[in-house]
Amino acid sequence: MCPKGWKKFGFNSCYYLSAEKKPWEYAEQDCLGRGAHLVIINSEEEQKFLNALRTISWIGLNERETKGTWKWVDGTPLTTWYWAENQPDNFGLNEEDCAEMNYRYCDHVYTWNDVGCTDERNWICERVI
Repeated sequence: MCPKGWKKFGFNSCYYLSAEKKPWEYAEQDCLGRGAHLVIINSEEEQKFLNALRTISWIGLNERETKGTWKWVDGTPLTTWYWAENQPDNFGLNEEDCAEMNYRYCDHVYTWNDVGCTDERNWICERVI
């Protein structure tokens, strides 16, 4: 059973979509306070489910520790990805070390984009039940 305001997917995960926009670090701290983490995406089915929320949101993926090495918030390396075309690109002079899911991309599966961690986005928490 998921808490009120959370959405269930699969057998063991609940998801919370924030109503406010904040930087990546704030988002992860908020998720921790809810007994969760920023979402870790493990399958194409999960990616499609989350993309159907039609949001631009932080996910639990970053390269803040080592440039070029993307890791999930639990420390696991990135093995399956859904980057949008030509992403990640570290565009411009900004350090784009955090990942967002952006439903506006034409491909409704490959919607990840790298952006600056201090940018403000909604976020998705995942709690395993």
